[in-house]
Amino acid sequence: MFDLVLGTGNQKKLVELRSMLSADRYSLQSLSEIPNAIDVEETGSTFAENAALKATEQAKHLGRWVLGEDSGLAVDALQGAPGVYSARYSGVHGDDEANNDKLLQALADVPDTKRTAHYHCQIALSDPEGNVRLTAGGTCSGLIRRQRDGGGGFGYDPLFEIREYHKTFAQLDLIVKQALSHRSRALRQLIPKLDRLVRE
Repeated sequence: MFDLVLGTGNQKKLVELRSMLSADRYSLQSLSEIPNAIDVEETGSTFAENAALKATEQAKHLGRWVLGEDSGLAVDALQGAPGVYSARYSGVHGDDEANNDKLLQALADVPDTKRTAHYHCQIALSDPEGNVRLTAGGTCSGLIRRQRDGGGGFGYDPLFEIREYHKTFAQLDLIVKQALSHRSRALRQLIPKLDRLVRE
């Protein structure tokens, strides 16, 4: 069994990642399950930089293999905002309701055809010495709706519509979301590399 730490306390991300990793091969814990975990400041200017920071700093502190993940929403009409500030767009980290409200206000005068957006995810795996050993990334494109729809997901999911399905991420069940999401696409890139690394 290969022990991994997911460099976040976000339980919804943990569920999504656990569902894609083989339970026979990998054990995955979140930071909320580790009493001596540290808070890593996200000072990077890109998702990739923040993912690497979360992985390497936590790995060196814990002396364990750590998966750092950074993801967020880039809206074309807002020149890529909220971007790396997605979780704290409203000024309060992790306040999904306030973040969604601010996004709707920012796009109030933007026509439907110009409300294109992209979810991005970057993942970095650090060894216990703080060396990045693997990286992967994924994106998912859609539109920002004018009101929330659906009770699932988290973050901007109630506003993010997958055009092919005419549904938001918050309206899709977990299996469908896993097939489409930026995080699952990044993981599908990462897992074969991780399997090879574990076999070495």
